[in-house]
Amino acid sequence: MDHTENKVIEYYKHFHSHPELSFQEFETTKKIKEILTEHHIEVLNLPLATGLVAVVGKGDRSIALRADIDALPITEETDLPYKSQHQNIMHACGHDSHTSALLGTALLLKEQEDKLQGKVLLVFQPAEEAPGGAQKIIDTKVLDPIEAIFGIHSDSTSKVGTLTIRKGPTHASVERFKLVFKGVGCHAAHPNDGVDPIIAASQFVTAAQSIVSRNVHPQHACVVSITHLEAGSTWNVIPQSALLEGTIRTFDKDTRTIAKNRLVQIANGIAATFNLTVDFSWEIEVGNTFNDEQLASFAKTVALKDNFEVQEGQPSTGGEDFALYQEHKKGLFILFGTGKSAPAHNPKFTIDVNAIYPVSKYLANLAQDYFTTQEQA
Repeated sequence: MDHTENKVIEYYKHFHSHPELSFQEFETTKKIKEILTEHHIEVLNLPLATGLVAVVGKGDRSIALRADIDALPITEETDLPYKSQHQNIMHACGHDSHTSALLGTALLLKEQEDKLQGKVLLVFQPAEEAPGGAQKIIDTKVLDPIEAIFGIHSDSTSKVGTLTIRKGPTHASVERFKLVFKGVGCHAAHPNDGVDPIIAASQFVTAAQSIVSRNVHPQHACVVSITHLEAGSTWNVIPQSALLEGTIRTFDKDTRTIAKNRLVQIANGIAATFNLTVDFSWEIEVGNTFNDEQLASFAKTVALKDNFEVQEGQPSTGGEDFALYQEHKKGLFILFGTGKSAPAHNPKFTIDVNAIYPVSKYLANLAQDYFTTQEQA
């Protein structure tokens, strides 16, 4: 194990022990900046409260490598000696490994900076879980000149030494919706005196499932999940209102449009049917990740040269705000195997530390080879 690998594993254990939630990654950002500055890597002066962008290399051409840095509101249930020191906060999605891997890449690129034929922007992005941290980076316009952006994510379903690189969709679009049916409260013994929002909410839960079964093409993936229903506070009162929340996941624009439009139509129709009103809002709207075909082929070539096992995998209905970058630039989202464990977002989630540094070296090679093998668009 070489000196840089030791450092990367130390970084990982530190970040795992000190997780911070989305848009609260102040100490994480400070630590990343300290490490980069210690190794004479330039940190750009950007209007970011958390997260940062650094740069290695010079020249007219540039690409970006992105890692996310935030954790989740989960209480860790592992026996790791470096488990979370913060109550009800845990790196249960591997972002600590992403951050550490990219720091390793930064160190490796800095050592070989004189051979680098372009600039590499190292994006340590806040608030992927929120989501929305990607938009904060985009809004700084620091990525405007880049040709391409590459992102990484841990994969607890694959063994160490495996990369998942696929063309086309990798993660679904994410819609979070919220609606409130507003009726008229009354005594439960006299329902005719009010307008019952619970009846409307119950009908909505059932009717929303008809979108997938009756409106979406059978061969197009779509998920509609109602995940939060809240109404009333006691047994003998019909409440004034009923709150519902949920999500839609899709992989193509047409299906996404159909599902969103139908959900609103169903909510309005039920409100009209039961003589009440509805307030409907989209709380989150993020498109699906879609990998550039040329970048996928290039990244696979580098991976095989680095002795990774490469698999295509299947698209995930999980979401990723890396998609926001891909709305502006061609991009590639790569999964790296971290050994099989409890799934992401689970309190027993773990990562094999031996998976991290190989990704650091891979990203460094990817950046170097990009400028020598890929033509400028």
